[in-house]
Formats: sequence, structure tokens, C-alpha cells
Amino acid sequence: MKTLFALVITFLFLSPFSYASASFDWSEFDRLLKQHVTAGEIDGIEANLVDYQAFKQSKSFYQIADKLAAYDPTSLETKRKLVFYINAYNYFTIKLVADNYPLESIKDLGNFLFPVWKKDVGKINGKVVSLDHIEHDVLRKLGEPGIHFAIVCASLSCPDLRAEVYSEEYLQQQINDQTRRFLQQSKGMQIKRNGSGDELYLSKIFQWFESDFVTKGGVISYLTQIDPSLRKFEEFETIDYNWQVNAQP
Repeated sequence: MKTLFALVITFLFLSPFSYASASFDWSEFDRLLKQHVTAGEIDGIEANLVDYQAFKQSKSFYQIADKLAAYDPTSLETKRKLVFYINAYNYFTIKLVADNYPLESIKDLGNFLFPVWKKDVGKINGKVVSLDHIEHDVLRKLGEPGIHFAIVCASLSCPDLRAEVYSEEYLQQQINDQTRRFLQQSKGMQIKRNGSGDELYLSKIFQWFESDFVTKGGVISYLTQIDPSLRKFEEFETIDYNWQVNAQP
């Protein structure tokens, strides 16, 4: 009887289901982000700049890809799933650029018929994934529009890549901080004065994914939670998007 009990306990702790429900260990990625992401400015655009050459030379960075390929996230609850896939998106984006570095823009890795977002970037749970799959088939379906300030497409006009990973404990605070920072930067929001009154200009991200903010009352309603002064606006124009890679000079 004791032997049977021991076998049951062993199964519970070592079974694939038990492994799948555990959070992924992002500690090494966190260490590398803190080491290789620094604030800077290029062409008048403030951004957290990435040392892609350092990532390219890091053995431990590439070992994360092997761990992702073996990890099963299917049983994660919503917050853990958000954290996992936000970090996975940012990891694979950095890896994609590092693999092909140097380059001027991540978009150079694709074309009109087959954009870079549909390119295979690695594996999760043994299945090949693309950035498009992670963003549209997983993250957007989780109902949190704040993901658009957390995932970064390696470009100057993107919200800044955080010099840390996202965590279950601080996810909402991190997303709110990302949104607040983005609105404080000219690439995220501008208010232009003219004779007939102020005009609100926002990043094209708000136009591309406007439908994601409907459940929050719309883009402006969502943003007034961060900046109440925006209530006076009913519509917005967009800011030109700079796709230059967010690399350290």
C-alpha cells in the first residue's frame, strides 16, 4: 500500500499536467533584459534601446528557446497566460532580430505577401509559432487591451521594451506603467494647439487595434483612466510610425 501511495505522489509531481500548470521560469531573460536594455534616443524618438549584438552572443539567451519548446502553457489560467505569452512575444522578437542582426528594420525580414509577423520564430510546446499567432490568436483573445503597450515589435515607435520581464504579481501595475510612459512620450501621444482648439494625436497602435478597446468604452475612455484630462477629446488623429529597429548605436 505504501508503494502504491508513493507511486501516486510521484505521478502527481512529475506528470506533464503538473509541469504544464507551473509558471515558466523567466529569471534568465529578466537578467539579460536588465543588462542589455537601456534608455536612449534616436532621431528625436525616446526609446529603450536594445543591445542585440550582446543577445546574439549570449548562450543562455538561446537556451531559453529550448525551454520554451518543451513547455506546455495550455492549462495556465488567464493572468499566467498573459504573462507567459507577453514575455514569449518579446523574447522571440529579440531573438528574431538578434538572429539577423544587423538590420535596419524588423519589417525587412518579410515582404508584402509574407510579412515578418507570419514568420516562424520558434516553438512552444513542440509547436512552431509566429509573432502573429502569439499576438492575434492568443493574447488579443484574452481581453486585455493593455497588451499593446507590453509587447514590443523591435521598432522605435513601439512602446518601450521594459528592462524586466512581466510577472504575475505585478502584471497590472506594469501594464499601467507602460501605458502611462507611452502617453508621456511624443511617439505615444501629442496634443497640438490650433486656432479652433486642441487636437489629440495618438500612436497608430490605437488605430490598428481600436476594436480591442471597445469593451473598455473605446480608446479615449480607456486612456482617461491614465490621464483624466483627455476626457475633453472625442476623436484622435495618428502619429507617423517609425519602424527603425530599436537597437543601441
